[in-house]
Amino acid sequence: MGAAMRRIHVGNALGAFGLGFTVPFLYVYVAQVRGLGSMTAGLVLAVFAVAALVVLPFAGRAIVLRGPLPVLLTALVTAAFGALSLGLASNATAVLLSAAALGAGQAVMQPALATMIVDCSMADTRSRAFATQFFLQNLGLGVGGLIGGHIVDTTRASSFTLLFAIEAAMFLVLVVIMATVRVPHAPRIKGDAPKAEGGSWKQLLGNRAMVQLSVLGFVLFFACYGQFESGLSAYGVEAAGISTSALGTAMAANTAMIVVAQFAVLKFVERRKRSRVIAAVGLIWAVAWLTAGYAGLGHGSQTMATAAFVSTYALFGLGEAMLSPTVAPLVADLAPTGLAGQYNSAFALVKQLALAVGPAVGGPMGASLHGPYVVTFLLFSLGITFLALRLGRQLSPVQNQPWLAKSRVVAQGGAAPAEPVRASA
Repeated sequence: MGAAMRRIHVGNALGAFGLGFTVPFLYVYVAQVRGLGSMTAGLVLAVFAVAALVVLPFAGRAIVLRGPLPVLLTALVTAAFGALSLGLASNATAVLLSAAALGAGQAVMQPALATMIVDCSMADTRSRAFATQFFLQNLGLGVGGLIGGHIVDTTRASSFTLLFAIEAAMFLVLVVIMATVRVPHAPRIKGDAPKAEGGSWKQLLGNRAMVQLSVLGFVLFFACYGQFESGLSAYGVEAAGISTSALGTAMAANTAMIVVAQFAVLKFVERRKRSRVIAAVGLIWAVAWLTAGYAGLGHGSQTMATAAFVSTYALFGLGEAMLSPTVAPLVADLAPTGLAGQYNSAFALVKQLALAVGPAVGGPMGASLHGPYVVTFLLFSLGITFLALRLGRQLSPVQNQPWLAKSRVVAQGGAAPAEPVRASA
Protein backbone atom coordinates (compact mmCIF):
# COMPACT_ATOMS: atom_id res chain seq x y z
CA MET A 1 0.00 0.00 0.00
CA GLY A 2 1.07 3.56 -0.66
CA ALA A 3 0.98 6.30 1.95
CA ALA A 4 -2.43 7.52 0.77
CA MET A 5 -4.00 4.07 1.05
CA ARG A 6 -2.52 3.54 4.52
CA ARG A 7 -4.04 6.79 5.74
CA ILE A 8 -7.40 5.91 4.21
CA HIS A 9 -7.40 2.55 6.02
CA VAL A 10 -6.30 4.07 9.35
CA GLY A 11 -9.00 6.71 9.06
CA ASN A 12 -11.59 4.11 8.10
CA ALA A 13 -10.72 2.05 11.19
CA LEU A 14 -10.98 5.10 13.46
CA GLY A 15 -14.34 6.04 11.98
CA ALA A 16 -15.69 2.53 12.58
CA PHE A 17 -14.22 2.58 16.08
CA GLY A 18 -16.20 5.74 16.82
CA LEU A 19 -19.42 4.28 15.42
CA GLY A 20 -18.96 1.17 17.56
CA PHE A 21 -19.25 3.30 20.69
CA THR A 22 -22.84 4.32 19.97
CA VAL A 23 -24.53 2.01 17.44
CA PRO A 24 -25.36 -0.84 19.87
CA PHE A 25 -26.77 1.54 22.48
CA LEU A 26 -28.75 4.03 20.39
CA TYR A 27 -32.17 2.48 21.03
CA VAL A 28 -31.61 2.23 24.80
CA TYR A 29 -30.30 5.80 24.92
CA VAL A 30 -33.32 7.34 23.21
CA ALA A 31 -36.06 5.14 24.66
CA GLN A 32 -34.89 4.71 28.24
CA VAL A 33 -32.09 7.09 29.19
CA ARG A 34 -33.73 10.16 27.65
CA GLY A 35 -37.19 8.75 28.47
CA LEU A 36 -38.58 9.42 24.98
CA GLY A 37 -40.16 6.00 24.52
CA SER A 38 -39.86 3.18 22.02
CA MET A 39 -41.78 5.03 19.29
CA THR A 40 -39.28 7.92 19.22
CA ALA A 41 -36.41 5.42 19.31
CA GLY A 42 -37.92 3.66 16.31
CA LEU A 43 -38.31 6.98 14.51
CA VAL A 44 -34.63 7.73 15.12
CA LEU A 45 -33.65 4.51 13.37
CA ALA A 46 -36.02 5.38 10.52
CA VAL A 47 -34.53 8.89 10.26
CA PHE A 48 -31.09 7.36 9.69
CA ALA A 49 -32.43 5.47 6.68
CA VAL A 50 -34.45 8.41 5.32
CA ALA A 51 -31.50 10.81 5.64
CA ALA A 52 -29.31 8.39 3.69
CA LEU A 53 -31.90 8.00 0.95
CA VAL A 54 -32.22 11.78 0.63
CA VAL A 55 -28.53 12.68 0.40
CA LEU A 56 -27.04 9.76 -1.56
CA PRO A 57 -28.46 10.72 -4.99
CA PHE A 58 -26.75 14.12 -4.61
CA ALA A 59 -23.56 12.73 -3.07
CA GLY A 60 -22.61 10.82 -6.22
CA ARG A 61 -22.85 13.88 -8.41
CA ALA A 62 -20.90 15.95 -5.86
CA ILE A 63 -18.09 13.38 -5.83
CA VAL A 64 -17.96 13.46 -9.63
CA LEU A 65 -17.82 17.26 -9.75
CA ARG A 66 -15.71 18.05 -6.67
CA GLY A 67 -13.79 14.85 -6.02
CA PRO A 68 -14.23 12.43 -3.10
CA LEU A 69 -12.03 14.24 -0.55
CA PRO A 70 -14.00 17.50 -0.16
CA VAL A 71 -17.25 15.51 -0.02
CA LEU A 72 -15.79 13.17 2.62
CA LEU A 73 -14.56 16.07 4.79
CA THR A 74 -17.98 17.74 4.63
CA ALA A 75 -19.67 14.45 5.56
CA LEU A 76 -17.31 13.93 8.52
CA VAL A 77 -17.91 17.40 9.95
CA THR A 78 -21.67 16.93 9.54
CA ALA A 79 -21.54 13.53 11.26
CA ALA A 80 -19.40 14.91 14.10
CA PHE A 81 -21.91 17.72 14.66
CA GLY A 82 -24.79 15.22 14.60
CA ALA A 83 -23.10 12.85 17.04
CA LEU A 84 -22.26 15.56 19.57
CA SER A 85 -25.75 17.07 19.26
CA LEU A 86 -27.33 13.66 19.78
CA GLY A 87 -25.35 13.16 22.97
CA LEU A 88 -26.65 16.47 24.34
CA ALA A 89 -30.23 16.28 23.01
CA SER A 90 -32.96 15.91 25.62
CA ASN A 91 -36.19 16.24 23.62
CA ALA A 92 -37.64 14.40 20.63
CA THR A 93 -37.15 17.22 18.11
CA ALA A 94 -33.48 17.69 18.97
CA VAL A 95 -32.87 13.94 18.90
CA LEU A 96 -34.48 13.51 15.46
CA LEU A 97 -32.65 16.49 13.93
CA SER A 98 -29.34 15.27 15.35
CA ALA A 99 -29.99 11.78 14.04
CA ALA A 100 -30.69 13.20 10.59
CA ALA A 101 -27.33 15.00 10.54
CA LEU A 102 -25.47 11.94 11.81
CA GLY A 103 -27.25 9.62 9.38
CA ALA A 104 -26.62 11.87 6.39
CA GLY A 105 -22.93 12.21 7.24
CA GLN A 106 -22.47 8.47 7.73
CA ALA A 107 -24.24 7.67 4.47
CA VAL A 108 -22.04 9.97 2.37
CA MET A 109 -18.83 8.67 3.97
CA GLN A 110 -19.30 5.24 2.36
CA PRO A 111 -19.19 6.17 -1.35
CA ALA A 112 -16.60 8.91 -0.76
CA LEU A 113 -14.20 6.51 0.98
CA ALA A 114 -14.89 3.82 -1.63
CA THR A 115 -14.03 6.25 -4.42
CA MET A 116 -10.78 7.24 -2.70
CA ILE A 117 -9.86 3.55 -2.46
CA VAL A 118 -10.58 3.20 -6.17
CA ASP A 119 -8.36 6.20 -6.93
CA CYS A 120 -5.49 4.78 -4.86
CA SER A 121 -5.61 1.23 -6.22
CA MET A 122 -5.17 -0.65 -9.47
CA ALA A 123 -7.52 -3.25 -10.90
CA ASP A 124 -5.47 -6.19 -9.61
CA THR A 125 -4.97 -4.70 -6.09
CA ARG A 126 -8.49 -3.36 -5.58
CA SER A 127 -9.92 -6.56 -4.11
CA ARG A 128 -7.29 -6.63 -1.38
CA ALA A 129 -7.84 -2.93 -0.65
CA PHE A 130 -11.59 -3.37 -0.13
CA ALA A 131 -11.05 -6.55 1.90
CA THR A 132 -8.72 -4.60 4.20
CA GLN A 133 -11.33 -1.85 4.52
CA PHE A 134 -14.05 -4.34 5.48
CA PHE A 135 -11.73 -6.10 7.96
CA LEU A 136 -10.83 -2.83 9.68
CA GLN A 137 -14.46 -1.68 9.75
CA ASN A 138 -15.58 -4.81 11.60
CA LEU A 139 -12.57 -4.75 13.91
CA GLY A 140 -13.19 -1.09 14.73
CA LEU A 141 -16.92 -1.61 15.32
CA GLY A 142 -16.25 -4.62 17.54
CA VAL A 143 -13.57 -2.96 19.66
CA GLY A 144 -15.58 0.26 19.92
CA GLY A 145 -18.69 -1.62 21.02
CA LEU A 146 -16.71 -3.63 23.57
CA ILE A 147 -15.17 -0.52 25.17
CA GLY A 148 -18.43 1.42 24.96
CA GLY A 149 -20.26 -1.37 26.75
CA HIS A 150 -17.93 -0.95 29.74
CA ILE A 151 -18.30 2.84 29.81
CA VAL A 152 -22.05 3.13 29.43
CA ASP A 153 -24.37 3.27 32.43
CA THR A 154 -28.12 3.47 31.84
CA THR A 155 -28.57 5.35 35.13
CA ARG A 156 -26.31 8.21 33.99
CA ALA A 157 -27.10 10.17 30.84
CA SER A 158 -23.62 11.70 31.07
CA SER A 159 -22.05 8.32 30.24
CA PHE A 160 -23.94 8.30 26.92
CA THR A 161 -22.95 11.91 26.28
CA LEU A 162 -19.33 10.75 26.69
CA LEU A 163 -19.87 7.99 24.12
CA PHE A 164 -21.27 10.39 21.53
CA ALA A 165 -18.47 12.86 22.27
CA ILE A 166 -15.91 10.12 21.61
CA GLU A 167 -17.69 9.29 18.34
CA ALA A 168 -17.60 12.97 17.30
CA ALA A 169 -13.91 13.17 18.23
CA MET A 170 -13.12 10.15 16.06
CA PHE A 171 -14.82 11.80 13.09
CA LEU A 172 -12.78 14.97 13.64
CA VAL A 173 -9.56 12.96 13.92
CA LEU A 174 -10.54 11.34 10.64
CA VAL A 175 -10.91 14.84 9.14
CA VAL A 176 -7.31 15.62 10.10
CA ILE A 177 -6.01 12.35 8.68
CA MET A 178 -7.98 12.54 5.44
CA ALA A 179 -6.96 16.17 4.86
CA THR A 180 -3.36 14.95 4.45
CA VAL A 181 -4.23 12.37 1.77
CA ARG A 182 -2.99 13.10 -1.73
CA VAL A 183 -5.03 10.95 -4.08
CA PRO A 184 -3.00 9.75 -7.10
CA HIS A 185 -4.29 9.16 -10.59
CA ALA A 186 -5.68 5.63 -10.62
CA PRO A 187 -5.17 3.35 -13.63
CA ARG A 188 -8.28 1.68 -14.96
CA ILE A 189 -8.69 -1.72 -16.54
CA LYS A 190 -9.51 -2.19 -20.18
CA GLY A 191 -12.68 -3.93 -21.23
CA ASP A 192 -14.54 -1.33 -19.22
CA ALA A 193 -17.83 0.35 -20.03
CA PRO A 194 -17.64 3.15 -22.58
CA LYS A 195 -16.48 6.54 -21.35
CA ALA A 196 -19.24 8.85 -20.26
CA GLU A 197 -19.67 12.51 -21.02
CA GLY A 198 -22.15 13.16 -18.22
CA GLY A 199 -23.21 11.72 -14.90
CA SER A 200 -26.94 11.32 -15.38
CA TRP A 201 -28.93 8.52 -13.80
CA LYS A 202 -30.25 7.68 -17.25
CA GLN A 203 -26.73 6.87 -18.34
CA LEU A 204 -26.15 4.66 -15.32
CA LEU A 205 -29.42 2.82 -15.93
CA GLY A 206 -28.25 2.16 -19.48
CA ASN A 207 -25.36 0.06 -18.18
CA ARG A 208 -26.94 -3.42 -18.13
CA ALA A 209 -24.20 -4.97 -16.03
CA MET A 210 -24.53 -2.24 -13.37
CA VAL A 211 -28.31 -2.60 -13.30
CA GLN A 212 -28.01 -6.37 -12.82
CA LEU A 213 -25.37 -5.85 -10.11
CA SER A 214 -27.68 -3.36 -8.35
CA VAL A 215 -30.56 -5.87 -8.38
CA LEU A 216 -28.18 -8.52 -7.05
CA GLY A 217 -26.92 -6.09 -4.40
CA PHE A 218 -30.45 -5.34 -3.23
CA VAL A 219 -31.12 -9.05 -2.75
CA LEU A 220 -27.78 -9.52 -0.95
CA PHE A 221 -28.43 -6.75 1.55
CA PHE A 222 -32.13 -7.57 1.92
CA ALA A 223 -31.53 -11.26 2.61
CA CYS A 224 -28.57 -10.85 4.96
CA TYR A 225 -27.82 -7.46 6.51
CA GLY A 226 -31.48 -6.47 6.53
CA GLN A 227 -32.27 -9.46 8.77
CA PHE A 228 -29.45 -9.38 11.31
CA GLU A 229 -31.00 -7.11 13.93
CA SER A 230 -34.64 -7.55 12.98
CA GLY A 231 -36.13 -10.69 11.47
CA LEU A 232 -33.37 -13.15 12.30
CA SER A 233 -33.02 -12.00 15.90
CA ALA A 234 -36.81 -12.04 16.34
CA TYR A 235 -36.93 -15.53 14.84
CA GLY A 236 -34.17 -16.69 17.19
CA VAL A 237 -35.94 -15.40 20.28
CA GLU A 238 -39.47 -16.50 19.33
CA ALA A 239 -38.89 -19.75 17.44
CA ALA A 240 -35.61 -21.05 18.84
CA GLY A 241 -35.90 -19.66 22.39
CA ILE A 242 -32.53 -17.92 22.12
CA SER A 243 -31.58 -15.79 25.13
CA THR A 244 -30.36 -12.23 24.76
CA SER A 245 -26.87 -13.30 25.84
CA ALA A 246 -26.83 -16.02 23.18
CA LEU A 247 -27.99 -13.46 20.63
CA GLY A 248 -25.02 -11.31 21.57
CA THR A 249 -22.77 -14.35 21.20
CA ALA A 250 -24.17 -14.94 17.71
CA MET A 251 -23.39 -11.35 16.69
CA ALA A 252 -19.89 -11.74 18.12
CA ALA A 253 -19.45 -14.98 16.14
CA ASN A 254 -20.35 -13.10 12.96
CA THR A 255 -17.74 -10.42 13.61
CA ALA A 256 -15.13 -12.96 14.73
CA MET A 257 -15.61 -14.99 11.54
CA ILE A 258 -15.03 -11.90 9.41
CA VAL A 259 -11.94 -10.81 11.35
CA VAL A 260 -10.38 -14.29 11.43
CA ALA A 261 -11.30 -15.47 7.92
CA GLN A 262 -11.03 -12.29 5.83
CA PHE A 263 -7.51 -12.66 4.48
CA ALA A 264 -7.60 -16.45 4.27
CA VAL A 265 -10.75 -16.11 2.18
CA LEU A 266 -9.11 -13.38 0.11
CA LYS A 267 -6.42 -15.79 -1.08
CA PHE A 268 -9.17 -18.15 -2.20
CA VAL A 269 -11.31 -15.62 -4.10
CA GLU A 270 -8.65 -13.41 -5.69
CA ARG A 271 -8.07 -15.68 -8.68
CA ARG A 272 -11.62 -16.86 -9.15
CA LYS A 273 -14.39 -15.32 -11.19
CA ARG A 274 -16.23 -12.70 -9.20
CA SER A 275 -19.62 -13.91 -10.41
CA ARG A 276 -18.88 -17.44 -9.19
CA VAL A 277 -17.67 -16.19 -5.82
CA ILE A 278 -20.96 -14.30 -5.32
CA ALA A 279 -22.86 -17.40 -6.49
CA ALA A 280 -21.01 -19.45 -3.87
CA VAL A 281 -22.04 -16.92 -1.20
CA GLY A 282 -25.67 -17.56 -2.11
CA LEU A 283 -25.17 -21.29 -1.50
CA ILE A 284 -23.38 -20.66 1.82
CA TRP A 285 -26.22 -18.42 2.97
CA ALA A 286 -28.74 -21.05 1.88
CA VAL A 287 -26.96 -23.45 4.26
CA ALA A 288 -27.09 -20.72 6.93
CA TRP A 289 -30.88 -20.46 6.57
CA LEU A 290 -31.23 -24.26 6.73
CA THR A 291 -29.20 -24.16 9.95
CA ALA A 292 -31.48 -21.43 11.28
CA GLY A 293 -34.44 -23.62 10.34
CA TYR A 294 -32.99 -26.44 12.42
CA ALA A 295 -32.47 -24.06 15.35
CA GLY A 296 -36.10 -22.95 15.39
CA LEU A 297 -37.99 -25.83 13.86
CA GLY A 298 -35.82 -28.89 14.54
CA HIS A 299 -37.21 -29.59 18.03
CA GLY A 300 -33.77 -30.49 19.35
CA SER A 301 -32.28 -29.55 22.70
CA GLN A 302 -31.88 -25.91 23.63
CA THR A 303 -28.11 -26.30 23.54
CA MET A 304 -28.23 -27.62 19.97
CA ALA A 305 -30.64 -24.87 18.94
CA THR A 306 -28.33 -22.21 20.36
CA ALA A 307 -25.28 -23.76 18.69
CA ALA A 308 -27.13 -23.87 15.36
CA PHE A 309 -28.24 -20.27 15.70
CA VAL A 310 -24.70 -19.07 16.49
CA SER A 311 -23.46 -21.09 13.49
CA THR A 312 -25.99 -19.30 11.30
CA TYR A 313 -24.43 -15.93 12.09
CA ALA A 314 -20.93 -17.36 11.59
CA LEU A 315 -21.89 -18.67 8.14
CA PHE A 316 -23.25 -15.25 7.23
CA GLY A 317 -19.90 -13.80 8.30
CA LEU A 318 -18.06 -16.21 6.00
CA GLY A 319 -20.20 -15.03 3.09
CA GLU A 320 -19.59 -11.38 3.98
CA ALA A 321 -15.82 -11.99 3.99
CA MET A 322 -16.13 -13.39 0.46
CA LEU A 323 -18.22 -10.44 -0.75
CA SER A 324 -16.02 -7.61 0.56
CA PRO A 325 -13.18 -8.15 -1.99
CA THR A 326 -15.68 -8.90 -4.76
CA VAL A 327 -18.72 -6.62 -4.97
CA ALA A 328 -17.30 -3.16 -4.19
CA PRO A 329 -14.33 -3.52 -6.60
CA LEU A 330 -16.75 -4.74 -9.28
CA VAL A 331 -18.85 -1.58 -8.89
CA ALA A 332 -15.70 0.48 -9.42
CA ASP A 333 -14.62 -1.51 -12.48
CA LEU A 334 -18.04 -1.13 -14.09
CA ALA A 335 -18.00 2.66 -13.73
CA PRO A 336 -17.09 4.69 -16.83
CA THR A 337 -14.05 6.92 -16.46
CA GLY A 338 -14.82 9.77 -14.07
CA LEU A 339 -18.04 8.32 -12.65
CA ALA A 340 -16.78 5.98 -9.92
CA GLY A 341 -18.24 8.32 -7.29
CA GLN A 342 -21.70 8.26 -8.81
CA TYR A 343 -21.67 4.47 -9.23
CA ASN A 344 -20.52 4.01 -5.62
CA SER A 345 -23.28 6.35 -4.43
CA ALA A 346 -25.89 4.54 -6.52
CA PHE A 347 -24.88 1.21 -5.05
CA ALA A 348 -24.90 2.69 -1.53
CA LEU A 349 -28.45 3.91 -2.26
CA VAL A 350 -29.47 0.38 -3.24
CA LYS A 351 -27.96 -0.87 0.01
CA GLN A 352 -29.90 1.67 2.08
CA LEU A 353 -33.16 0.74 0.34
CA ALA A 354 -32.57 -2.93 1.13
CA LEU A 355 -31.70 -2.12 4.74
CA ALA A 356 -34.92 -0.10 5.05
CA VAL A 357 -37.19 -2.72 3.45
CA GLY A 358 -35.48 -5.78 4.96
CA PRO A 359 -36.43 -5.20 8.61
CA ALA A 360 -39.95 -4.07 7.65
CA VAL A 361 -40.57 -7.37 5.85
CA GLY A 362 -38.44 -9.73 7.89
CA GLY A 363 -39.25 -8.45 11.38
CA PRO A 364 -42.94 -9.44 11.49
CA MET A 365 -42.29 -12.70 9.58
CA GLY A 366 -39.43 -13.72 11.86
CA ALA A 367 -41.51 -13.07 14.95
CA SER A 368 -44.66 -14.96 13.93
CA LEU A 369 -44.34 -16.86 10.62
CA HIS A 370 -41.36 -19.02 11.47
CA GLY A 371 -41.53 -21.65 8.73
CA PRO A 372 -42.42 -19.26 5.88
CA TYR A 373 -39.70 -16.86 7.08
CA VAL A 374 -36.94 -19.45 6.74
CA VAL A 375 -38.25 -20.74 3.41
CA THR A 376 -38.58 -17.22 1.98
CA PHE A 377 -35.02 -16.22 2.73
CA LEU A 378 -33.68 -19.62 1.74
CA LEU A 379 -35.18 -18.95 -1.70
CA PHE A 380 -33.70 -15.43 -1.72
CA SER A 381 -30.26 -16.95 -1.05
CA LEU A 382 -30.66 -19.35 -3.96
CA GLY A 383 -31.79 -16.35 -6.00
CA ILE A 384 -28.42 -14.72 -5.24
CA THR A 385 -26.68 -17.68 -6.89
CA PHE A 386 -28.92 -17.44 -9.96
CA LEU A 387 -28.50 -13.66 -10.32
CA ALA A 388 -24.72 -13.88 -9.85
CA LEU A 389 -24.30 -16.47 -12.61
CA ARG A 390 -26.52 -14.39 -14.86
CA LEU A 391 -24.43 -11.28 -14.12
CA GLY A 392 -21.29 -13.18 -15.11
CA ARG A 393 -22.52 -13.29 -18.70
CA GLN A 394 -22.62 -9.45 -18.80
CA LEU A 395 -19.04 -8.96 -17.57
CA SER A 396 -15.91 -8.78 -19.67
CA PRO A 397 -13.20 -11.35 -18.82
CA VAL A 398 -11.10 -8.73 -16.99
CA GLN A 399 -14.08 -7.35 -15.07
CA ASN A 400 -14.91 -10.86 -13.89
CA GLN A 401 -11.28 -11.88 -13.29
CA PRO A 402 -9.19 -8.72 -12.70
CA TRP A 403 -6.01 -10.71 -12.10
CA LEU A 404 -6.02 -11.54 -15.83
CA ALA A 405 -4.84 -7.99 -16.53
CA LYS A 406 -1.73 -8.52 -14.41
CA SER A 407 -1.01 -12.01 -15.75
CA ARG A 408 -1.13 -10.74 -19.32
CA VAL A 409 1.42 -8.06 -18.47
CA VAL A 410 3.78 -10.64 -16.98
CA ALA A 411 3.35 -12.93 -19.96
CA GLN A 412 3.97 -10.20 -22.52
CA GLY A 413 6.59 -8.26 -20.56
CA GLY A 414 4.82 -5.05 -21.50
CA ALA A 415 3.15 -2.15 -19.82
CA ALA A 416 0.05 -2.56 -17.73
CA PRO A 417 -3.18 -2.77 -19.75
CA ALA A 418 -4.60 0.32 -18.14
CA GLU A 419 -4.88 3.96 -18.94
CA PRO A 420 -3.72 6.30 -16.20
CA VAL A 421 -6.79 8.41 -15.69
CA ARG A 422 -8.41 9.54 -12.50
CA ALA A 423 -11.41 7.42 -11.48
CA SER A 424 -13.33 10.45 -10.26
CA ALA A 425 -13.20 14.01 -11.38
